[in-house]
Parts: sequence; structure tokens; C-alpha cells
Amino acid sequence: MTCLVGAGNGRSQPKRDVDLLIAHGTVYAGDGNRPTVTDIGIVGDRIVFVGDSAKAGIQARKTLDAKGLMVMPGLIDAHTHADEELASPDSAKRLVARQVMQGVTTSIVGVDGDGTPDIKAAFDRMEQAGIGQNVAAYVGFGAIRERVLRNDARAPTPAELQAMQALAAKGMCEGAIGLSAGLFYAPQSFASTEEVIAVAREAGKRGGLYDTHQRDEGDSSVGVMPSLEEALRISRESGAPLHLAHIKVSGGPHPMGDLVDRIEAARAKGQKVTADQYPWTAANTALDAAIMPRWAQDGGRAAMLERFEDPAALAKIRADSGLTPVLARAIMISGAPHQPAIVGKRLSELAANWGVEPIDAAIRVLKGDDAEIVVFVMNEADIVRAMTRPWVMSSSDGADGGHPRGYASYPRLWQNYVVAQRVLTPVQFVHRSTGFEADTFGLTARGYIRLGYFADIAVIDPAAYRASATYTEPQLLSAGVIDVIVNGGVEVEGGKPTGLLSGRALRKTPPAGTCP
Repeated sequence: MTCLVGAGNGRSQPKRDVDLLIAHGTVYAGDGNRPTVTDIGIVGDRIVFVGDSAKAGIQARKTLDAKGLMVMPGLIDAHTHADEELASPDSAKRLVARQVMQGVTTSIVGVDGDGTPDIKAAFDRMEQAGIGQNVAAYVGFGAIRERVLRNDARAPTPAELQAMQALAAKGMCEGAIGLSAGLFYAPQSFASTEEVIAVAREAGKRGGLYDTHQRDEGDSSVGVMPSLEEALRISRESGAPLHLAHIKVSGGPHPMGDLVDRIEAARAKGQKVTADQYPWTAANTALDAAIMPRWAQDGGRAAMLERFEDPAALAKIRADSGLTPVLARAIMISGAPHQPAIVGKRLSELAANWGVEPIDAAIRVLKGDDAEIVVFVMNEADIVRAMTRPWVMSSSDGADGGHPRGYASYPRLWQNYVVAQRVLTPVQFVHRSTGFEADTFGLTARGYIRLGYFADIAVIDPAAYRASATYTEPQLLSAGVIDVIVNGGVEVEGGKPTGLLSGRALRKTPPAGTCP
């Protein structure tokens, strides 16, 4: 078949049929340029036409009328926890409707150090079962460390470090986009900087990123600025560009200006540094990660529970936890499968109801569950300060759980920061959520509306695009997404999911000669 070219380039265009035509939409191409009202023609999984379809004599087997609507590349979520849904035996979960109904067509998973080293096997299973969006993945430092060292708070032997490096290399050679780490979390928090550098080199030499949930994002351990210096050092010495997950400052003083200045100084010297951000003032994490001293988590959950029964260890946990009355008021239980009555309660409220100190209330909760929490520890000024930087992109950090960011981050970003506060323009909203991300993560022929690129496209009603999920009702689907196309397949039409599973695993190809 003859390949079409865009209208208006001075060349004659052969007439042909297309499988799908998106007509009359206001098209934001993802490149940072102003939108144009135009048509997009798709054959199979590719964009083959951009221009005036009537003048070009285009005949379409199916047409979606996008007049008055915003047409953009499918959004890319730079940091998300969709791993379990994409691997689920349930096809409804593999659709990941909470993402698709925001206009997200690609998720970056394996974040916070949790990515499996067995990338090929995971990707193969997803594709064979069918998934509702594209997926790219990190290999995780935490998953590697647990496989070799379990949950132990110790340094690896030379042989163990070599085994860890081999697992990182395996993940990269099977298509990972880089190495992720979550040094805030035990047992990753037990690793030295040098250990992380040694493993991250396996990503760096194969063109991968070093993505990090920093060791500290506030003042809970080493401090956010020393933590940033560590991340910059790991990047420099490993050769892997640095990507900072969900950039923020949590609790205590708020040196976001210092954080931004330090990153921009590193970038000015030629270091590659990017970050992603979600548009919420509350974080979501595990209760033990937020308030338990790391030494108390040495050996995993079973060992921690044993320490709760040891009077001397328990006294030290109370002394070392750092759980202040202010933090107890900021913590809301968002998930506790075996204790549903406490979901939605503040830790301070539980402590008052039970007549105990907040740390004892937390221990009581942890004895019964691996509880998840929402923590209100960020401020609006910090969010805006980071959001305006050209090296910051969009993400959700979301899961199918107790924080609304998994269902509503992109509509919230649009509502609050494009429409209401005008922190971003519509063009910036699209670019930082599409083309910029595709370029950063090496997602070939994605992230833009261009000839020959994969047809990942979202059509939204800008007046109706809004978040429905809230902190009290976090699992409500967003509104305003009209159509979503993934690899040429229509997964949402007229505002309703079709059930089509047209996503793919996006394997990154390492440089020649770097893998067996």
C-alpha cells in the first residue's frame, strides 16, 4: 500500500483508504507547538495521514468526529504502580480502565526499586494475555537486593554484589529502560551508596536511566538535600542519567527552591537530570515505611512483629520512630484489608479513641495489617515551583488503591493547574505528559502525533475533563475522555471502554555489543 504524507507539504498525495479517521479535532502534536484543527488517518497501528482529509480524498472505514475536542498523543504515566493489574488473570483489570479513562495509553512500571529482573517473562505473559495499555519497565534495585540478600541489613559479599549486577544486566538486556531504586524503603535503605552505584552501572553502560525514590524526601533520615546529592553522585558515577521520582519535599522545612537550584546547577554542568511529579499535596505509602525506624524492619515483617513483643526493642522503637503529634494528624489509613473499620481514620484519631500514644496506635495497626496510608505532608507552593520547570514531567504514582491519584492525576492536573491556576498552558500540559516523556524514556515512535508514529491518541472534551476521585472516594473513574486509541485500536469510544486490549510491551533495545 502507498504511504500517505501530511497535507500542505507541496507534494501530491495518493488517495487511499484508512482504517480510522479522527476528524476535525484541535490537534496538539506533543511537540510544544500550538495546536491546529486537522484530521488524522490511521492504518493498522500507525498514523499515516495528518491534514485535510477531504482535500486529500481520504476514505475511512471508521470515523470519530472530534470537532470542538482536544486531540493529543496518548498520555504517558512516568511513574505508576499498574504492575499487578497488567499481570492479572482478570482481563477487566488488565484493561486498567482507571488509567485509560484519564487518556493514559502508556505506563512506566517497576518503579521504587520493585521491578522484576525477569523482564522478558513478565512482558511475554502480558502480551499473550492482552493488556489495555502500553507498558515500559524498570528493573528494580529492591527486587534484585531481596533476591540475593533477602531482607537483611548488611552489605553484599563480592560474590553477592556480582550476582546483583548480573540480575541488573539481565533486566536491561531483556528490555528495561533503566534501574529504579527506592532507597527510602527497607531493605533497600540498608544499601550503601557504593552498592547502588555498582548495580546502577549495569544500566548506565546499556543506555538506561537511574530512577530513584530518594533515600529521604524531607527530614525523616538523612535530609532531602543530602539525599539529592547522593542521587546525583550515583548518576554521575554509574553513567546513568538521573530521573527523580515524584519530586517533592515532605514535612519539616520546605527547601524546594534549594532542590530546584541544585538540580539546575547540575544540569548546567551537563548532567542529565529529569523528574516527574503528581499534582496532589498528599503522598501514599506504607505505614511501616513512614514511621518505623529502618533497623526495626531488618529481616522483614516477621522480624518487625517479633520486636513489637520484645520490651527493650519496643522501647527503642518508640524512641526512634519520629512519629510526632503533627505527623499523626497528617496520616490517614487508606488501606487495611483485615481492619476495614479503621480505613479513612487519622492515626491521631485512632490514638485518641484507643487511649494510647500515636506510636502505640500505629503498632496496633501494624500487628493486624500491612496498612497503607495517605499522608498530607506537601504544600501547594512547592508543587507549583517544581511544576514550572522544563525538566519536570507528569506522573500519577498511582495504583488501584486508597489514593485518588491512581484514578485522577491527569484530570486534576488539567483542572487545577491549567484551567484554574494557569500554571501550565494546554500546550505545556500535553508536552510534559507525552513527547517529553517519550524522549526521556526512549519510547521509539511514540509520544507525538506524527506520520509513521504509533497511533496512541486521546480525545478529550476540555470543558468536561475532570477528576471524580477524592480522598474519601478514591476509586471513581474520571470524566471527559471521549475516545482513546492504543496502537490503532479504539479502547474508549464515546466515553465508554470497549474492552479491547491493544496495548504492548515496549522493550528498550540496548546498544550493540552490550548484551550477550
